[in-house]
Amino acid sequence: MNVWMLIIGRILLGVGIGYANQSVPVYLSEMAPAKIRGALNIGFQMAITIGIFAANLVNYGTAQMKENGWRVSLGLAAVPALIMTVGALFLPDTPNSLIERGMKEEAREMLQKIRGTTEVDAEYDDLVEASEVSKLVENPWKTIMEPRYRPQLVITALIPFFQQLTGINVIMFYAPVLFKTLGFGDDAALMSAVVSGLVNVFATVVSVFTVDKFGRRALFLEGGIQMFVCQIATGALIASVFGVSGDGAFSKEKGNLALALICIYVAAFAWSWGPLGWLVPSEIHPLETRSAGQSMNVSVNMFFTFVIGQLFLSMLCHLKFGLFFFFGGWVFVMTVFVYFFIPETKNVPIEEMNRVWKSHWFWGKYIPDDAPGLANAHHNNNA
Repeated sequence: MNVWMLIIGRILLGVGIGYANQSVPVYLSEMAPAKIRGALNIGFQMAITIGIFAANLVNYGTAQMKENGWRVSLGLAAVPALIMTVGALFLPDTPNSLIERGMKEEAREMLQKIRGTTEVDAEYDDLVEASEVSKLVENPWKTIMEPRYRPQLVITALIPFFQQLTGINVIMFYAPVLFKTLGFGDDAALMSAVVSGLVNVFATVVSVFTVDKFGRRALFLEGGIQMFVCQIATGALIASVFGVSGDGAFSKEKGNLALALICIYVAAFAWSWGPLGWLVPSEIHPLETRSAGQSMNVSVNMFFTFVIGQLFLSMLCHLKFGLFFFFGGWVFVMTVFVYFFIPETKNVPIEEMNRVWKSHWFWGKYIPDDAPGLANAHHNNNA
């Protein structure tokens, strides 16, 4: 009826998305066996990319409608929301959650069920120990600021910050605007957005099958290098055609090259910083700071999504092709950060993550020798 209806609807959508992004990665990390935790968690990101692709298709279709196309586009979003709501009724609680609420026998039974074996004593003991430590924590937000949680705090704040400064949301939010600016027509711009959305889906599937084999660091680093090269090349290509004045037009060949570079960039993000931006923060926190940590991850992510979304069109007007160099510079910084400060977490049980930090050249000094998970880790290694 009016703009307020749109704003209120968007706020409600934001609350729903915030709740989902807070709970789903943590739920998956707590339920999944360590050896396939990455693949299952990235299933979350894959579902998001399929949703983005489906939304691009819907937008392309409803753009052809003479009346109420935008109403149909927005209204169809109720379908996945309904599926999620009904599906959530059938989800069991995680063993961690059951232990936290004193239902220890139910927790053991659930652990046996999801691991497919009765031999769960060691993992169950880890969960109980983590729960006991967690109960001593009165304020998770105050606790997460303690020096012993410094690695998790820094990485949980910086990963979502860096994820948005890859520039991906500029591409995904404004793909039709961007392609139209580059000389594609209205329909061609929407179709180009559909193409980049399809690339997003397939590349995320690649991540599902490689994250537990090659590890988080390998995907972070390869994706970072690929994104950096594509952004510099795209910026140079646009500069060669439009210069600073903005006058010029893409030939068909150069237009296709720009689309190809953007798709290669989207692919790099979709198998690296996209899914890993949700996976790594959700798996590195001990139980006592896990909810606070994931809240921080989602909040930082959404805040900088908002900032980039608000500033992008102004930045495009002022920086022109330099916008791609701006994001390319940030991708370089974050790739260096990963190389030096993010340890490998593949195949590490979630309650034994402290041994990863303890053995790291920089973060090790923050982890006390009596930190939970270290004793069991030594025992398991010896066994």
